[in-house]
Amino acid sequence: MNQHLFVLTGASRGMGAAMAMQLLSPAHELLCISRHDNAALATRASQLKAHLTQYKLDLAQGGDAADQLATWLAGHDPSAFDSATLINNAGVILGVAPVYAVKGDDLTRSVRVGLEAPMLLTSAFLRVTRDWRATRRVLNISSGLGRRPMASQAAYCAAKAGLDHFTRCVALEEAGQANGAKVCSLAPGVIDTDMQGHLRACAQADFPDQSAFAALYASGQLSSPEQAAQRVLAWLERPDFGASAVADVRD
Repeated sequence: MNQHLFVLTGASRGMGAAMAMQLLSPAHELLCISRHDNAALATRASQLKAHLTQYKLDLAQGGDAADQLATWLAGHDPSAFDSATLINNAGVILGVAPVYAVKGDDLTRSVRVGLEAPMLLTSAFLRVTRDWRATRRVLNISSGLGRRPMASQAAYCAAKAGLDHFTRCVALEEAGQANGAKVCSLAPGVIDTDMQGHLRACAQADFPDQSAFAALYASGQLSSPEQAAQRVLAWLERPDFGASAVADVRD
């Protein structure tokens, strides 16, 4: 049986939890990094006899998470896997308001979780797996808001835009390496998550686009986390994955 290794951040809820569920398999080694354990995921892994490790870590402390990832990867036999994949999914929206009204700690946390942690985890992943013969992939979960500006979303938009450009740079680096990793920053579409619910509940005065988000929900245009997870994981398995460093699942 072909074996595949996956590392996934933000697996405790939303699309991340759905992706984790769909990745559970006896043929997969799955490490999930989140602020909270996912009890349902652990139960399902036991039922399937799937290999699951959960690290309860705060990705605002990205250096600690990267060190633990490096140690975990180094403890595996590289020859056991046909592929090794890092999925940087975690992100946060804090302080939906004009930037002058957002707490400094919220701005800092948004950038650390949404950009700094993916950079540090990607660095650790690529370093430890550099000599692995397995196909190596890095999938960064971006957003349409990284490609168009939105008022009262400055930190989130900036983190996702930075993630896109970081991915472009890593793609150039890996293209010149033997067994270079395939990398992509992928926007997953509009998903019915807690984050979306939070945005719909904002006051129009604080979030000028609130009515547009409410209209998407009312007209049934949001994907469920499970549907979005299926589309993202299908994109990951495309034979041309990484051909475009920045992409949208709706393309």
